[in-house]
Amino acid sequence: MNFPTPKIVVSKCLGFESCRYNGQKLLDPVVQMLSGHVEFITTCPEIEIGLGVPRDPVRLVKENGTTILFQPASGNVVTREMENYVHSFFSDLITVDGFLLKSRSPSCGPWQVKQYNSKKAQNSEGKGAGIFGGYVIDHFPGFPIEDEGRLKNFILREHFFTRLFSLTNFRLVKEQQEMKALVEYHTRSKLLFMGYNQNILHQLGTITANHQQLPISQVLSLYESRVRELFSEPPAFTNMINAFQHAFGGLSPKLQPKERQFFLNSLEEYRDERIPAGTIIHLLKSWAIRFENQYLLDQFLMEPYPHDLVEITDSGKGRPL
Repeated sequence: MNFPTPKIVVSKCLGFESCRYNGQKLLDPVVQMLSGHVEFITTCPEIEIGLGVPRDPVRLVKENGTTILFQPASGNVVTREMENYVHSFFSDLITVDGFLLKSRSPSCGPWQVKQYNSKKAQNSEGKGAGIFGGYVIDHFPGFPIEDEGRLKNFILREHFFTRLFSLTNFRLVKEQQEMKALVEYHTRSKLLFMGYNQNILHQLGTITANHQQLPISQVLSLYESRVRELFSEPPAFTNMINAFQHAFGGLSPKLQPKERQFFLNSLEEYRDERIPAGTIIHLLKSWAIRFENQYLLDQFLMEPYPHDLVEITDSGKGRPL
């Protein structure tokens, strides 16, 4: 299967440059995995506003109801410099498909960043978003946004990869501005979308049918808002089982009774978190190849992102309910 090349904004310290406050960089495994599959757009906002490397740490401080970026060692407030950089960076950014940001950073962190209630406070009083990360959250709703800490969780990483490549495919559809391209994208996405949210799948089908004969630009706008909502949360395993059963329905008549029973037993193992979804998909794909079921082979569910992004140690453990 051919995959698009997503464009990702990533914190420069995650393996690209020794630019953390202490002069270090982090060799992040997810960034290394994605190398060769995506186009990285790197940034270190703190260097860009002149704080240098190494540098005294900065922190978020709530002051008179406003969040400021404060450097305790120097006493400097650099909020305006950071905000100016953020606006300059995004005014020059033409295309982006996702974000992978440094966790808990007062500049890049999208969430869970320590906040202090005064410049003199010794302990943090709450959590929020960094200046750069907060702008991303506010201005790119529905986009794949993660930090490197959360992506250590297999479920969140799988979800991030899936939505990243699926939404990048949709961006390419938007660029074509043709109903034919949208119909093909929707057709190939049906089982994957069913695994995420069957109600939104039906709504997307209605939008694609375009019974009102709306202009293509309006159809794509409506479709985009709903498909981004569909990917807003990782899929429930019950929804994925439903999608697997639909895929199996087209193969079942050609299988031997023992093969059908093996599949049903495998679904129960997936339900009980003893095997990951990838095992079920691998089984379905092998039968689709055997019976030359091109419809299934073309479904994004069969390979939602490049296969070599799956680690051998990945399992289905820890799935959200």
